Amino acid sequence: MESEEAEGTIVKMMNNCDDRMSELKAFDDTKGGVKGLVDGGVTKIPTMFYHPLDKFPNSSSTEHSLIPVIDLEGVTKDPITRQQVVSRIREASETWGFFQVVNHGIPGSVLEEMKEGIKRFFEQDVEVKKEVYSRDNTKPFIYNSNFDLYSSSALNWRDTFGCQIVPLIGKPQDLPQVCRDILLEYGNNVMKLGITLFELLSESLNLHSNYLRDMELGCTDQISCAGHYYPPCPEPELTMGTTKHSDGAFLTVLLQDHIGGLQILHNDKWIDVHPVPETLVVNIGDLLQSRFINKARQSDKRIII
Repeated sequence: MESEEAEGTIVKMMNNCDDRMSELKAFDDTKGGVKGLVDGGVTKIPTMFYHPLDKFPNSSSTEHSLIPVIDLEGVTKDPITRQQVVSRIREASETWGFFQVVNHGIPGSVLEEMKEGIKRFFEQDVEVKKEVYSRDNTKPFIYNSNFDLYSSSALNWRDTFGCQIVPLIGKPQDLPQVCRDILLEYGNNVMKLGITLFELLSESLNLHSNYLRDMELGCTDQISCAGHYYPPCPEPELTMGTTKHSDGAFLTVLLQDHIGGLQILHNDKWIDVHPVPETLVVNIGDLLQSRFINKARQSDKRIII
């Protein structure tokens, strides 16, 4: 009797797995992503987007102001200013694993156009987007929903495009026309900022300013860009825009839109990082943390919707 019950349980689990895989494939095959669900008038989110409650509480509404904001004005000209900035970056890396930068050299017009370019891509006709929908990461530009669609226990309410913009893979014409020019311009600007940040991080580690730039792994050799789109959700309390994670790269530079939703985990509390115009969020990645900044905080973050 016990054996029959066990076998019945196994069969039921296998059937559930088959049902879930069919549901995932059906969603993937639409090539419309989460925005396709919203455009179709969904009022209840599919169960594949359900997330369990997080064990960490949200912070108070005032704690976001504690996240370090570092002014890079004059950092390349004034040795005293540079020393102060290096000290603040060291402290922020060890205490938070995150900091925000202002006066970083990227014009506000470029930041705004980058956000508009991402919006233009995702809000264009679905038939146009389907032409670049793919899970083949060797392509110069890919768009899909949930890169880990078939392995994740719960999907994120998010669509994404990705490309490597420094050095550019393929030709500029491989990038969508609606955001091509700004992707290239933004990439060049972020490369310049990245060089400055790696110089300052090198100095914060008591190394030569070019150490991280010149090392064999090449911290500044490659810039990948991911553009995320979070459509309105009819049941936001049941899902996430992006689940808790840390970034595997050396460094992540994050540009938020006016909606926000970014939270970072600090002292076992989720703290809101409210968007501030012309401010960028810098995240110490796992590679940099594990190899060089042994005292750095584990830099987990998530996006709520």
